Amino acid sequence: MSSVLVIAGVDSSGGAGISRDVDTLARLGVRAQCAVTAVTAQTDTEVREQLLLPAALVRAQIETALATHRPGAVKIGMLGNAAIVTAVAAALPPPAQLPLVLDPVLCASSGAALLDAAGQRALLELLLPRATLITPNIPEAAALLDEPRASGEAQLLLQARALLARGAAAVLLKGGHDGGAQSSDLLLMQNAAPRWLRAPRQRGARRGTGCVLASAIGAFLASGVELPAACIRAKELVMQLWQTAD
Repeated sequence: MSSVLVIAGVDSSGGAGISRDVDTLARLGVRAQCAVTAVTAQTDTEVREQLLLPAALVRAQIETALATHRPGAVKIGMLGNAAIVTAVAAALPPPAQLPLVLDPVLCASSGAALLDAAGQRALLELLLPRATLITPNIPEAAALLDEPRASGEAQLLLQARALLARGAAAVLLKGGHDGGAQSSDLLLMQNAAPRWLRAPRQRGARRGTGCVLASAIGAFLASGVELPAACIRAKELVMQLWQTAD
């Protein structure tokens, strides 16, 4: 059985974080290995408490997971601070050896910060250049680039190109925070034409969709699916879960 190493925080509500990652991987028949970066107490509307684990412990979790069973891919979510970012970067093998899906979790849906400013700088320097794919939403892309939020496909393309120029092998810039009848995600890969992944925009908001998407992409990559197809199939899964949720 293929596996994915998930490096992320624990969400007490189960709405996001490692619990959503593990559930997604299980749906796809992929084993989950986990390295916990933080424990959070949160609801759908607020983060009440959060405790970041020691960076040395995070690194030890990753190293022992890799020593026990070699995963087919790595998915990174909440990191919290620069020390944890640095520890994760030090523990991972070279990017050519293991696909890495980086979901840059900067804030909770409620707005609470989940990665500090120094951590964002470290992520850009140490992890983004190692990423097979980075999956920011519109606010996250703007924050990483220190630019206003993109609006419309032309601006999304400009910001995706700017992130690609920072060293990622590919960017999936999620358009869920944009307007219009279609939710358009932009897949941009080095030396390839832009690809738009479109779906009808759903009403309302639901936490954890970014976790589901990135984990599903990791699962498909671990199973040998090429990146464009992995992104398409992961988006289809998100839409399916959204439409069937209570």
